[in-house]
Amino acid sequence: MNALLRILAWTLALVLVALPVVAVLSGWIAGDRWPMRSLAVTGEFRQVDQAQVREAVLPLVQQGFFAVDLGQVRDAVSRLDWVAQVEVRKRWPDRLEVSLAEHTPVARWSDGRMLSEDGKLFAAPAGAGAGLPLFEGAQAQAGELMAFHSLARPLFLPLGLKVDTVTLSARGSWSLLLDDGTRIEAGRGDPQPRLARFARMLPKIRAADPRLLVRADLRYTNGFTLVWQDPSAPPATPPVSAPQAHT
Repeated sequence: MNALLRILAWTLALVLVALPVVAVLSGWIAGDRWPMRSLAVTGEFRQVDQAQVREAVLPLVQQGFFAVDLGQVRDAVSRLDWVAQVEVRKRWPDRLEVSLAEHTPVARWSDGRMLSEDGKLFAAPAGAGAGLPLFEGAQAQAGELMAFHSLARPLFLPLGLKVDTVTLSARGSWSLLLDDGTRIEAGRGDPQPRLARFARMLPKIRAADPRLLVRADLRYTNGFTLVWQDPSAPPATPPVSAPQAHT
């Protein structure tokens, strides 16, 4: 019995010692004795508004220095649009530091999200990313779509054309849409030789016929077919010594 009483006495003593510490750390008491007086927010802020960051953080620092949960602050800032990474630190006695990095978008995604330069999809406000290309394909193929766009873009820029849309079908067939409305079917496998050959010939094709080129099918071994905007135009140009292609 004496041993049990000693154990209970020690337990009670430990609780009485620990309870004030827990109360302070949780902000239950004495929060006004160690208030957070300074909030430092750093980052490039191309898209994120500092005022939004402060608005997200301030409700979480009202219980004093010890009660600030850095994980909660990090999560609150991470939920803001365009935020890619967040670091949060407390500096004694009254300073909270928040450092963030933004996503750098390289393309719009077909489901309304955006693709960052490091290959991550992220949510963005509606209408964001105007002027960026649109990627269509499976999420797991984001890296392939980025690589294809990097390959195709410099082929058409010298011609004053931009790649507006890049599509990779479920069967692995590539197509792209230029900003003048021309859709190019590049087919499967390695499209680079076919695209390069077409880009070299495109100035001559445009000079020979001023009508808008609606579609170019490059899925042939030695040539391609062309479709013009004018419905009264002759049938599509047959490929040179090439069998019918399949997607």
